[in-house]
Formats: sequence, C-alpha cells, structure tokens
Amino acid sequence: MFTEEEYEKLIRMIHAVSNNEFTSMSEEDLRFWIDFVKPMVSKKQFKDLYFQAIVLLICHKLKMAGEGENTLGELGKIGNSFVASSVSDGGSSISFAGGGVGNLQTDAEYAMTVYGLQYLQIRKMCVIPIHVSGEESIYARF
Repeated sequence: MFTEEEYEKLIRMIHAVSNNEFTSMSEEDLRFWIDFVKPMVSKKQFKDLYFQAIVLLICHKLKMAGEGENTLGELGKIGNSFVASSVSDGGSSISFAGGGVGNLQTDAEYAMTVYGLQYLQIRKMCVIPIHVSGEESIYARF
C-alpha cells in the first residue's frame, strides 16, 4: 500500500499528466486504479521513474476502460476499436490502429493511447528484457 502522501501525489500527477481529463472520477475510484496497477510496475526496475510509470499506466487503463474525454460517445471508446477500425460522425472522422508497426503483439494495446505509448517509452528506458528460450546451447556439445 502507498502512504497517504503518495496517494495524494499520484492523484495530482494523474490530473496533471492527463490535463484534468479524469477529474470527473472520484478519489476513491482513482485510489482503486492506483492499487490495481501497483503490482504491474516494479519499483526496482523503474527506480526514479516509478511514479511516472504508474501514472501513465493508470491513464492508459482508464482511457481503455472508456473514461475521460470522448466527443464521439460510445462509438468513440478506444476499447471498441478492437472491433471497428474507424468511426465517422458528420464531418468528423476518427480511426484507431490495432497496434503500430514494430510493436510486439503483447504491447500493441499500449499503442492505442498516448499514455500507453509514453509508458512504453519509459519501460524501454528502464527495463532490460531477458529472453530465456529453454534451448540447449550449441556450445554445450563441445
């Protein structure tokens, strides 16, 4: 659990990073999301960028859940973009990509929001992936 000061800091950061996009959400709901995301972000790996990573991941998850500003209503929810590739309303049109070129399929969801892309950028700076294939080394035979 976070301290009261840390919760308050994270909530202030959520509002600042999102340009107050999620101000309609209660403090209780934001605390739920903070607790929900906390196990997904390693303090050891992210070090000085730990709080930024948590905030960006929360904003991404909120946007994917349909929270925040959305001028197109239900049709414009990002979560619906897995089904529809574009939405038009009068003279306005919006399209969603299912993931950018070069994204691994597991990271494609993050490419759907600006917050997710920023989270990925921080993660790439802080986390070094380790690949374990379980295959026998070719050098073990010699």
